[in-house]
Amino acid sequence: MTATASTRGARFSFGRIVATGALALLGFAAAPTPARTAELEHTSMAQTPAIMAFLAAYIAEDAGIWRDNGLDVKVINLPGVATVNAVISGSADFALSGSDALTRAAARGQKLLALAALNNQSGQVTVLRKELAEKAHFNPNAPLAERAKVLKGHTFADGNAGSVADLFFKTIMRIGGLKSSDITLSAIGAFELMPAFNRHAIDGISFSMPYPLQAVHDGDAVIIADGTKNEPKEFMPLAAGLLLTRPQLCTDHRSICEKMTHSMALAAKFLLQRKDESIAILHKRFPKTDEAVVHTAYEAVARMTNDPPSITTQALKNGDLMNEQAGFMKKEDVLPSYDGLFTNEFLK
Repeated sequence: MTATASTRGARFSFGRIVATGALALLGFAAAPTPARTAELEHTSMAQTPAIMAFLAAYIAEDAGIWRDNGLDVKVINLPGVATVNAVISGSADFALSGSDALTRAAARGQKLLALAALNNQSGQVTVLRKELAEKAHFNPNAPLAERAKVLKGHTFADGNAGSVADLFFKTIMRIGGLKSSDITLSAIGAFELMPAFNRHAIDGISFSMPYPLQAVHDGDAVIIADGTKNEPKEFMPLAAGLLLTRPQLCTDHRSICEKMTHSMALAAKFLLQRKDESIAILHKRFPKTDEAVVHTAYEAVARMTNDPPSITTQALKNGDLMNEQAGFMKKEDVLPSYDGLFTNEFLK
């Protein structure tokens, strides 16, 4: 099924392509193994379909990496925190999310296990309508704390409450000394972001790519904060694009965890080593997005991709510091240890 959003002549749409075996043709895959020739193991992945930061997952599906590694993966498209909730409830085996979701769930007694961190930054970008920034004499070269002050008094869309986009935006607000009453937040889905921005229903967007980049490319917005360029610096690196599952799944079905983690590690390598093919997959997933935006987004995703996608305690801790900064967790609720919440053993 294809989801579409219309902006300036139906600019955005989300498409899905069928795995073509291109990976083997490119010589990227290893020689056939028993895992590949044996019966496929069935599993499921909950992911947000409308963002470019999850390019590695699109590659794993569209370039046939999952299937080549013995997995038949059902992709469940869900918005924001619903992906993690699907894993917690058992309706999906895996999800891609941020460390903030992992540690907040653990603080509530809902223990998940992170197997890989595809990204080392949030990938969120905050933009404001250009004329409003110019009216406020915005200086793009000023420190982030000064830049963030320009957000005051405006209406923004930043994804669902509690999402990675929401966490990023509220962190930027706090860095700028702003309170929740200083900003009006509008709950708008990803595919409605650009139409809402173009009809002036919102003043800005704080979300993953491509939407903020499209507004900038059109000449209608300026970037206030860029989560693909190590902002906010005091919380870098982050454990983002985390491959999450239930610990029991890896106990009961270890081979599935091994194959999924190995597949995502291969997808990260593909992304970095096969630029043209990766851009082609990204463009097919977002066929109505301007080509220049697709290329810009690819470069952003590439510079925040981990290879290998290993997880560090510091990256998890930085996510919790953002949770606290954004007001998502109280200081006393921050986890004293991350033992048992992640493993790099399946990346070996």
